[in-house]
Amino acid sequence: MSKQTSLLRLLVSALTCLPLAGMSWAAHINTSTHSTKSKQQSKISETPHTRRRLHHLAHARSATPVARVSATTRRHRYYERFSMSSFAEDIAAGDITAGEDPVVRQAAIDALGNMNGTVVAIEPTSGRVLAMVNQKLALSSGAQPCSTIKLSVALAALSEGLVSKDTKVSLGGSSRMDLTTAIAHSNNAYFEAVGRKLGFEKVAYYAHEYGLGELAGYDIPGEQLGSYPEEVIPEKLGGVGKMCSFGEGVSMTPLQLGAMVSAIANGGTLYYLQHPTSPEEVAGFQPRVKRQLDIAPIIPELSDGMAGAVQYGTARSLRLNFNEESILGKTGTCSHAGTRYGWFASYANTSVGRVVVVVFLQGGRPTFGPKAAEIAGRIYRNMYDHNFFIAGPAAFSDTAAVKTVSTTP
Repeated sequence: MSKQTSLLRLLVSALTCLPLAGMSWAAHINTSTHSTKSKQQSKISETPHTRRRLHHLAHARSATPVARVSATTRRHRYYERFSMSSFAEDIAAGDITAGEDPVVRQAAIDALGNMNGTVVAIEPTSGRVLAMVNQKLALSSGAQPCSTIKLSVALAALSEGLVSKDTKVSLGGSSRMDLTTAIAHSNNAYFEAVGRKLGFEKVAYYAHEYGLGELAGYDIPGEQLGSYPEEVIPEKLGGVGKMCSFGEGVSMTPLQLGAMVSAIANGGTLYYLQHPTSPEEVAGFQPRVKRQLDIAPIIPELSDGMAGAVQYGTARSLRLNFNEESILGKTGTCSHAGTRYGWFASYANTSVGRVVVVVFLQGGRPTFGPKAAEIAGRIYRNMYDHNFFIAGPAAFSDTAAVKTVSTTP
């Protein structure tokens, strides 16, 4: 141990005697060591960076086809190609108008303009068609009802006691919603859930009760029949859920929707719609009852949502043109085989009477439910400005009280 200690002391003395050389040597050692470490660290840090860059480039290269697929998917979802135009000329050519209300008809023509669609206005307390613009389309075999089918489903759920307007339905996770909000905002998940709980048999039963799948008119020449499936559509198409949220598999006519909304507006009487074609038919008009619907107690549960749609929901575009009177309604938007549909069914709830207005549009990108609601707002505006809500149907106001008859054609 003493020899090792002596040697250590001699080494320290030698270094002390040569401070500059010692410092230079130490500095050289430190510099060389630092340089070596820096080079090593540089090599170590470069490798991950290079690898990350190469990985990024390789990923970008391999992801290019995926990006194209993604873009195609987005284009398909948001930029769907349509083969039908949203606009048309002379859509009212050939309409039979001698028995229509001239104020209502002109209001509808002016509001519809050159949009490819139809307007049906109905007196809900009698079933009289006050105006039917573009009768060829109005009397056609119909189209997918889109979200307007939610009215039928809501009435079914209320009739079965499944929900009330305040019942919160689970939409998955912690999300819950009541009927009023679901109608106002046309929530698909809500009606899919309710439709599955009801089941196809009950959904179909009530749909037929409200007039779907049968002629809405009484002896209206040229009227075609919509269709309602005899069994639930396949699950790959969405099953009963899609039937209740989008009307998948259903074909509904503007007249059928107008008759159902008229029953909501008048408290539960489903009238046959009648379209007078002459002043003489107007003078001898008699309402014809198809059947009484047991919906009077639940209409207030439904009407809050329809009012909400106009006040703050999917139909609020109506208020751009008209807000003097209370309007209740429901929009619908969907597309099928290159054609987009835009629906709006509504009624004016005024102190001097009610009128039902159904707007149905077909075409491409400019066609959708809120646009139909906007057009309806123009119709109500035009009628209001011509004192319709004071005078009532012009061609009908001078006739005597009519007798209602129950009829099966």
